[in-house]
Amino acid sequence: MSEIRQAVMPKQIPFIIANEGCERFSFYGMRNILTVFLMTSLLLAIPEPLRKGEAKDVFHTFVIGVYFFPLLGGWLADRFFGKYKTILCLSLVYCAGHACLAIFENNLRGFYAGLFLIALGSGGIKPLVSSFVGDQFDQSNRSLAQKVFDAFYWIINLGSFFASLLMPLFLKHWGAKFAFGIPGVLMLIATMVFWMGRHRYIHIAPEKNNPHSFLKVLMSALKPSKAGLGPGSCLALAGVFLALAVLTQMSRLGIVAALCLALVLIMGLVGWGAHLQLDRARAHHPQAAIDGARSVLRILVLFALVTPFWSLFDQKASTWILQADQMGKPDWFESSMMQSLNPALVMILIPFNNFVLYPFLARVGLRITPLRRMGSGIAFTGVAWIVVGTIQLYMDNGNQLNILWQMLPYALMTMGEVLVSATGLEFAYSQAPLAMKGVITSFWNLTTTVGNLWVLLANTTVKSEAVSQKIQTTGISVTAFQMLFFAAFALVAAACFALAASHYTMQDQYRE
Repeated sequence: MSEIRQAVMPKQIPFIIANEGCERFSFYGMRNILTVFLMTSLLLAIPEPLRKGEAKDVFHTFVIGVYFFPLLGGWLADRFFGKYKTILCLSLVYCAGHACLAIFENNLRGFYAGLFLIALGSGGIKPLVSSFVGDQFDQSNRSLAQKVFDAFYWIINLGSFFASLLMPLFLKHWGAKFAFGIPGVLMLIATMVFWMGRHRYIHIAPEKNNPHSFLKVLMSALKPSKAGLGPGSCLALAGVFLALAVLTQMSRLGIVAALCLALVLIMGLVGWGAHLQLDRARAHHPQAAIDGARSVLRILVLFALVTPFWSLFDQKASTWILQADQMGKPDWFESSMMQSLNPALVMILIPFNNFVLYPFLARVGLRITPLRRMGSGIAFTGVAWIVVGTIQLYMDNGNQLNILWQMLPYALMTMGEVLVSATGLEFAYSQAPLAMKGVITSFWNLTTTVGNLWVLLANTTVKSEAVSQKIQTTGISVTAFQMLFFAAFALVAAACFALAASHYTMQDQYRE
């Protein structure tokens, strides 16, 4: 009984949850109408056959930015300002971005400047808010943390549901200035709510000069020794040279895709190389720091295998909308409104899983660990894309389908989202060493950047005339081919994730 009494819910949690609900309405409110607005207003100067591809590229470039800037936010918080101050300052940048979208609805440069500010603000605070939730817990009440992370994700989808349902109608009937202005007002309210709880939060001070930080341990491991560079150092150098080679292809790949691919190569090969010779760091760092770096690298392997999930998930706001445009629907229904089904299902599935599915599986002797949830979620998403690809094949043969057919792939992908994304938030926090909560959560968000990078690279590849002709010889459309390709991509990733997860040892990194 004493253990139950100690597990008390922190009273400051409602401020963070309310802040997140308003912020998510603001983000999804603008994001879910972005593709439609680009197609029907901002990109009209582009020939119609090329407009869809350009709108998809702009959308996924924006999403890449949103999930790249968590690295900056996490670094600033963990090393300089702490989570609270960083969240508050970047929230004001976020508000300025929304203002630009509303003011510059007919100005391409001004509108893109607004997208950049939103990417900076939203991305910068994204890892910090979820890790700030974790900071409010310790060993005495950590049993409540997963429930709060589920509530955190539930409120995200409450905001997303109303945004997905209402904003397309606001855009259609009241115009872009109003449709982009409302999310800005919600973001301002979110900032004010967060500020109101300032005296109640638990603040973990940043470690400004940690001589045994993760990056310093990696650098020590990669330094040349008396025995020479070592295989890990050579692998890290290969990553740098490959990244430089990718940057020379910037004109063909695009600036954002080239920079992100270069970053992925450096991070992947440098991390792999450092892992091979971490023992070299013992001369400069204690064993605890080396073990911490090794655990972080193991986490990043799992994160890398989650990236295909985001390749598929984020295309519901681009590829799936473009498919919905070809389907039968009532005159009052906008294609982008179909996205409201996703958060509605999330709000149903989270309590269903926690109170019905997981207890049932436990009673029949099946232990559902966080990693098993995530691997299953990736597989569910792959199956969803098999279904949506089959729908596209049927339509390509001249058959008309009602938009309600998209409900099945939405249901499958939403189950995958609940298993991957909601679980991943708590997993990222619980596995991160205390000094790296913000940065590890940033790496978790970076999985979305990499996932959208794969989409950009796939789009760039199919634009090649040789590749397009090769796809045409298969007898199916480029769109259907890409859908089935991404389905296979996710299923292979799910199998690899299950293999890697079987060798991973769970950590308990909550503060005392």
